[in-house]
Amino acid sequence: MLFSEVADVPKGPKVVAVGSFDGVHLGHQHLLRQALAEAKALRVPLLVYTFDPPTKVFTRGEGFLMDLTEKVEALRALGVELILAVPFNEAFARRGAGEFLEDLRALQASRIYVGEDFRFGQGRGGSPEDLAQVAPVRVVPLLSLGGEPVKSSRIRTILLEGKVEEARHLLGRPYGAYGVVVEGDRLGRRLGFPTANLAVHPKKVLPPGVFAVEASGAFGRYKGVANVGTRPTLGGSERRLEVHLLGFAGELYGEEVRLTFLKRLREERRFPSLEALKAQIAEDVAAARAYFGL
Repeated sequence: MLFSEVADVPKGPKVVAVGSFDGVHLGHQHLLRQALAEAKALRVPLLVYTFDPPTKVFTRGEGFLMDLTEKVEALRALGVELILAVPFNEAFARRGAGEFLEDLRALQASRIYVGEDFRFGQGRGGSPEDLAQVAPVRVVPLLSLGGEPVKSSRIRTILLEGKVEEARHLLGRPYGAYGVVVEGDRLGRRLGFPTANLAVHPKKVLPPGVFAVEASGAFGRYKGVANVGTRPTLGGSERRLEVHLLGFAGELYGEEVRLTFLKRLREERRFPSLEALKAQIAEDVAAARAYFGL
């Protein structure tokens, strides 16, 4: 069950895990599995108290790894029963640490789980130790892989470098994105490789380059080649996400397409002519087919 206000959450004791949980990566999963185990032992539900958008998206203008729809799906896949996603806006950012503690009391938290770097309240004035005023606190150390903590900020940086396979290692699953297919300029069709142009939230982190992907939707499931970039050969300036589906014939306008990025084939670059671009796309499709064993 998904809620946006504390008052709407069902009454009764519960274990509460608090955080932005952007990406629901392996570090988050490590914390949530512990919280779920204790909730089961106490015979109470686990509530995830999170923020929409993630705090750094609002306070620093950073991109997000998951929108609320994606986050809820990932949390439910882990077995989370209750999700409180409060709107993070100017009013919420001004709330003091004491008001946040009152939220936790109203939620009847019997245990509270946070990561060791968790802070709350205006100016990040509240620390995990302050949460003990409400209930016993479980402060979970950050999970480390490759000699560094697994954090959303680390994954954002990796993705913006196009390293989708490294991001997959930290997320525990391939990185994904989705969007509705909108009208494009039909250049791909003229080049012999029709593409679906996906409208994606401008704050969604997308890896730049050309990738082997899997695509799914009401139309079925297909392998494909996706391009994320500005299309420099055509003098473009706006970021686009386009995908060519291998073996698909038909129209997709208005359809929602979900992509998972599996392997980076190359960086985006400018070509001297459309013929040169067409030849490269043919190589990209061949590389994707080889990757998928098609």
